[in-house]
Amino acid sequence: MMLLQLSITALVVGVIAIPSPQTLNSSLTLLVDNDLQGAAGSASDSGALLLEAYSLNNASEACEDVGEKLWSLEPNTSNVQNMLNYLNYSSLNTGFSQFWIASQNGSIRAIDLDGRISQTKLDAELPVLCTQSAPFSNGTSQDTSEKWQITVESNNETLTGFRDRLSFRFLGIRYASQPERFTYSEPYTGNGNETSALGYGSQCVQAGDLGSEDCLFLNIWTTYIPGPNSTVEALKPVMFWIHGGAFTSGTGNDPTFDGGNLASRGDVVVVSINYRLTTLGFLALKDNVTNGNFGLADQINALDWVRNNIKDFGGDPERITIFGQSAGAGSVRALIASPKSIGKFAGAIPVSNLGGINYGTTYSKYYTIDEELEVAGNAILQETGCANATSQVDCLRAISPYDLANLDTVARYPVVDGTYLTSDELQLDGPTLPVHIMMGTTRDDGAPFISYPTTTNQSAYLASQGFDVPPSDLFPIPSIANKTLALFEMASHLATDGMFKCIDQATVYAGLKNNRFPPIYYYEFNRTYQTAGWPNLDVCEPPKTAPRPYGDPNEEYLKCHSGELYYVFGNLARQGLPMRDEFDLPFEQFVVDTFSSFARTFDPNPDVEFLEARGYTSTLEEVERAGKWEASTFLEGMTMRTLQWPSFQGPFLEARQCDSLGLGLDYYLS
Repeated sequence: MMLLQLSITALVVGVIAIPSPQTLNSSLTLLVDNDLQGAAGSASDSGALLLEAYSLNNASEACEDVGEKLWSLEPNTSNVQNMLNYLNYSSLNTGFSQFWIASQNGSIRAIDLDGRISQTKLDAELPVLCTQSAPFSNGTSQDTSEKWQITVESNNETLTGFRDRLSFRFLGIRYASQPERFTYSEPYTGNGNETSALGYGSQCVQAGDLGSEDCLFLNIWTTYIPGPNSTVEALKPVMFWIHGGAFTSGTGNDPTFDGGNLASRGDVVVVSINYRLTTLGFLALKDNVTNGNFGLADQINALDWVRNNIKDFGGDPERITIFGQSAGAGSVRALIASPKSIGKFAGAIPVSNLGGINYGTTYSKYYTIDEELEVAGNAILQETGCANATSQVDCLRAISPYDLANLDTVARYPVVDGTYLTSDELQLDGPTLPVHIMMGTTRDDGAPFISYPTTTNQSAYLASQGFDVPPSDLFPIPSIANKTLALFEMASHLATDGMFKCIDQATVYAGLKNNRFPPIYYYEFNRTYQTAGWPNLDVCEPPKTAPRPYGDPNEEYLKCHSGELYYVFGNLARQGLPMRDEFDLPFEQFVVDTFSSFARTFDPNPDVEFLEARGYTSTLEEVERAGKWEASTFLEGMTMRTLQWPSFQGPFLEARQCDSLGLGLDYYLS
């Protein structure tokens, strides 16, 4: 027997053979009832590893080859039926009604989809349920020891990843070799080599002397690895994450964006990427060669890698949803606008996209190369002494990448280069684009983009932030005792409308009126959880009281930029963060379930049968209580979902305020 020979060979040479779909002649599926509570949760302690059909003897050997044993159901029996219901619901059920589990007291046992255990013939061939004893990982620790490793052949490489309790994890996969600085990256193909995917690749160079120029890596989280006999019907949708950071900082390795929970609970494959940043990623020169958009081109290169190879990790290349936040949302918008990428993905979720006025403008409206030189490029050339060089680009290539990233001026702008971007903004008229869209903001997205006032002089303070004094009836200063806080709250309202809300709502309106987009699902987060690293503002935290020492999210506070990220990835517990009230966990579950539903079906309303099969009762109850999340359509009106607990449907907001800023719904129609 192949499996027996493999085990004997491993014993003879004194090593553990790392399993693969080929050596097992089977796909591998992790079955976990993930309630997002991590190691502290009762439901997520249960789990099994599903293999394809074997006789009982070979089934036992197959489990041993992955470092496990036949599943005994004990002691974790409480959530068995949820996993069986999921098998019955999903395409993983290939017609078998029974599964091998561990024998007991000499009794050869199998379990059926209704949870009934029966004795079965020894020579029967049934799918196998193995134990799943891999440990949980968290934001600072993961066990990559050989016992948990798995190899996958992809892109002419043998990639060794590992599994934790919730997912198979393949980290630091190269999608492009290090390109010469200020040139476009080329697709990477392996040479038949064995490559570790056990740890993250370097982040890209950024201020603070961080990262490396050799940084074009991606990470994959999946619960399903196809086998030699797997079918395309079993492939899962893909969520392709593009990190934010003003096009100057950040990394797809950030534990905030760990994709294990989203992949596990959401039944999707998650990918995160690195791409070149700051001047190294976006400088354009007037030499007809150095045309900028290198970071954007990296994103498209990574997208091509995924389209070509993600099926090896259980992902469907025809069901890719790109999503990103802040500059990542600006990237999503640019990829929709780019002739080099449109059509390579089926869905898009720009999360808190900037645009409109002041700081936000250039995320949605693109400079020409001449304009970029005026704003940033010429200052960079002067500061580096390269302005009068025979070859400016060669001069810049001779300078330390960290020196370039730490200059007083850096290039961080997508530009109209004629190849990756051919117009100065996303065109909102023309033929319908082949992409389904969900998008939105947090209620107070703009708050971290202005400074806290040191004066109560409204006009002086607003002028220092680049704003005129707005109409007081539209942007009132709250009547509270703390006058500087009151002024900051008004200015946050103004900044949010001017740089986020108005421009995004106008995008939806014009795109729908011109039939440029299919119906769009629009939202606003009205419950947030400030991330640990940024923006570090007290006003972005709910007020703390004795009964609520971590803050009471039902009280008033600013719902700031990035405050949706822990929820979208389901990573509160993974980050070791407390639940502030009894609603944080069900809200987190609901957000993961809606975002992943959009990736699966291009509709954020989760399929009720899916929720029932997975046992996602809190989301099921919220869907029944709040009703259907209605898409915005031009004929039926601009409608949006306010994401809080409970959620509700309503019209677009701030119409008069947006009109007063010159950013009304008809902004793109004039």
